[in-house]
Amino acid sequence: MTAMVECKQEARYTLITMDDGKANALGFEMLAQLNAALDKAEEAGKVVVICGRPGKFSAGFDLSVMGEGGDAMIDLLRCGANLSRRLLAFPTPVVLAVSGHALAMGALLLLSADYRVGVHGTYKIGLNEVAIGMTLPYFGIELARARLASNHLGPAVNLARVYDAAGAQEAGYLDEAVSEEDLLHRALFMAEQFSALNMDAHRQTKARVREGLTAALRTAIDKELGAA
Repeated sequence: MTAMVECKQEARYTLITMDDGKANALGFEMLAQLNAALDKAEEAGKVVVICGRPGKFSAGFDLSVMGEGGDAMIDLLRCGANLSRRLLAFPTPVVLAVSGHALAMGALLLLSADYRVGVHGTYKIGLNEVAIGMTLPYFGIELARARLASNHLGPAVNLARVYDAAGAQEAGYLDEAVSEEDLLHRALFMAEQFSALNMDAHRQTKARVREGLTAALRTAIDKELGAA
C-alpha cells in the first residue's frame, strides 16, 4: 500500500499532509488513509491542520471511479460525504492549508473545515462539476448553500464558476490567502492560536451552529445515496 497521507503530532496540533505525487485525487485509498489520520488526530485531541502537496490541494473524486458509475461511484460519493460530515463535526478545530488547486470534492472539503488558508496566484478553487458533465450531489449543494456567500451560490454551483484565491475568499471557500512560502507557517500559527480554546466548549458550540446543516446533510445523503 502506497502511503499518501502523513500524520505528524506536534505539541499543539496534528499535521496531516496529503500527497499522492499527482493531483491528490480522492479515491478509496486516499479517503481511508485520511480517515485513519483523523482517527489519530481525534485521539490526540488537538487542533488539526490538513495540507496538500505543492500546487495541488485536491482535484476531487477519483474520476476513474466516478466514470464507472454503479455501486463503486455510489460508495465513493458516500465516503466523501461522510468525510465532510466528519470534518464539520470534528471535536477540535480543523484548519486547511490549501496548497493549490481545490476542485469539486476538493472544494467541498474547504466548505467542511473551520478555517481555510489559501495561496495567492493562479490556482483554481471551485465546484466545476457542471463544466465536466457531472451533477453536483445533494450533499455538496447543501454545503455550498450553508457556507458560500448567497450572491455566489448560483454562479458557483449552477455555472461552475472557478475562483482564484481573492475570489475564493469573497465567495466563502477561504478565510484568507497568503504567499506560497507563508502558507504552512500561517496555517500552523492559526492552529496554535486555536489550541487555546476550550475544546469541549468548541465542540458543543460548533454542533449547535451546524445543527441545521448536519440535519440537511443527513437528509441529502439518504435522498441520493440511501442509508449507509
